[in-house]
Amino acid sequence: MTSTAFLDTNVLIRHLTGDPPEQARRATAFLAAAEGPLLLADLIVAEIVDVLESVYDVDRSMVADLVRAIIAFPSIAVVQEPLLLRALEAYEHDRLDFADAYLVACAEATGVGRVVSFDRGLDRAGTVERVEP
Repeated sequence: MTSTAFLDTNVLIRHLTGDPPEQARRATAFLAAAEGPLLLADLIVAEIVDVLESVYDVDRSMVADLVRAIIAFPSIAVVQEPLLLRALEAYEHDRLDFADAYLVACAEATGVGRVVSFDRGLDRAGTVERVEP
């Protein structure tokens, strides 16, 4: 089956959790059979992290591992894989929420090196300068 399309969060959540079983089976079969690239937007990755944490109570390191597995899935393509992988690293190791981890990765990747924020948690990254307004 040739498929070029953007993936929605619910398809990937079904695949990862097996919940509900019928939709999970269909999602997994679709992912396995896809020949063309299935495009994964960064925003969808953020939503996957949120759903796994808040709905399924999956711990941070397992969330990071599951998202890495999705990114590595042969039929899935992301625009900036190194950026997403770095965001996952900051999310997992610096214990940032995913949005902040993504900001850190963007600041690093662009060479900007600064994030304007009141959130002192960003200081845990240690690789970017947090500037308070």
